[in-house]
Amino acid sequence: MKRILCLCLVLVLSLCMGSVAQATDGYFSHGYGIKAKGMGGATTAVAQDAMIAASNPAGMAFVGNRFDIGIDWFSPKRDSVRTGSAAIDGSADSDGTNFFIPEIGFNKMLTPNLSVGLPIYGNGGMNTNYPTGQISSAAGKATCEQFLDMGGQAHASSYNLLCGTSNLGVDLMQVVFAPTIAYKVHPNHSFGISPLLAYQRFKAEGLQGFAAYSEDKDNLTNRGYDDSTGYGVRIGYMGKITDAITLGAAYSTKLFMTPFHKYRGLFANQGDFDIPENYNVGIAIKVLQPLILAVDYQRINYTSVAAVSNPSNNRGATIANTLGGDGDRGYGWEDVNVWKFGLQYQATDKLALRAGYNHTDNPITSRDVTFGITAPGVVKDHLTAGLTYKIGKSSELSLAYMHAFSNSVTGRSLFNDFGVAAGNEKISMHQDSVGIAFGMQF
Repeated sequence: MKRILCLCLVLVLSLCMGSVAQATDGYFSHGYGIKAKGMGGATTAVAQDAMIAASNPAGMAFVGNRFDIGIDWFSPKRDSVRTGSAAIDGSADSDGTNFFIPEIGFNKMLTPNLSVGLPIYGNGGMNTNYPTGQISSAAGKATCEQFLDMGGQAHASSYNLLCGTSNLGVDLMQVVFAPTIAYKVHPNHSFGISPLLAYQRFKAEGLQGFAAYSEDKDNLTNRGYDDSTGYGVRIGYMGKITDAITLGAAYSTKLFMTPFHKYRGLFANQGDFDIPENYNVGIAIKVLQPLILAVDYQRINYTSVAAVSNPSNNRGATIANTLGGDGDRGYGWEDVNVWKFGLQYQATDKLALRAGYNHTDNPITSRDVTFGITAPGVVKDHLTAGLTYKIGKSSELSLAYMHAFSNSVTGRSLFNDFGVAAGNEKISMHQDSVGIAFGMQF
């Protein structure tokens, strides 16, 4: 038990201090828990481990006494290019393509009908690091220096794609602690609730070219990491309607976070950056005794967070004081609908096989491609596979693989609105991940 507690402590510290790059369904994960990830995330009505509360807290009443711990290797490939401009064409690939995302879950049945548990999981995805130096011609430097001069910024020998003087990128990490209570009101029906306690960390670099836009240019970029904490709640229901059909549903409020004070000149509403509300419904059908088909629908309301959803062009051709204030420019992300399809086949008493498909709307439109360079969460289609193998009477190992197919968005550069012939920009991304988890019943 001491080893388990030490392992838990290491995991929590890793989540709170490490970078999490996880842009799949926007910047939400396509699934929570390695088993869920192997099924495309379709587990609202499938209770298999103590990570179920991250999708549906009511499922904890059906998983029994469990401890689960895992880690996911996540590898996103992101690139941006500008073409057709008079002077500032360029392209760059984001560094940082290897991230390790830990997860942990615990559940205890206090009575046959009542459970308490705690999953810890992460979100992320606004994580990029483009090297500087894409704009180095005399004409290009002269164009970038116009923006730097308007914001009172120093010149450099070359510039990044957004006319900044250092490496360009952002890093967002979110960790959610979800203590959960679930209760069976009937042997086949349960309700659950998870008070959500969240921690997030953010930094931005290389945005010096936008200093003239900001209402607080001293808190716009290159301020290092800033921290934020907040709270919300998730509620859920799970019911076995028949021996073959299980239904599930869950709703999470917006998580109300303290502002990023170091970046109140970047994010609308003085650095406010809440975690958006979302809800999901699902059905699981035992097509045959060893085969389960699961389908989930999820809605993520990014438009409930102004810094994420305000259009990047919502102040027109006005430059001064259009970043950081009430109603100012944002990333322009739209709400997304996510469909998740999963299969699980119990091949033997020891081996379960999984496969899945996940399709999400792209939250970024061509209108906001310029701001999307720093957060290109544009992938839409994911294929997944996974398995669980029992290694003992009460323990098991699970594996999952995900590939998100390449997708891109092309649009007119925002710089065209400010007297610069800036052409068009394209942002692209594809992803792979491989995860492993250990689960134990006790």
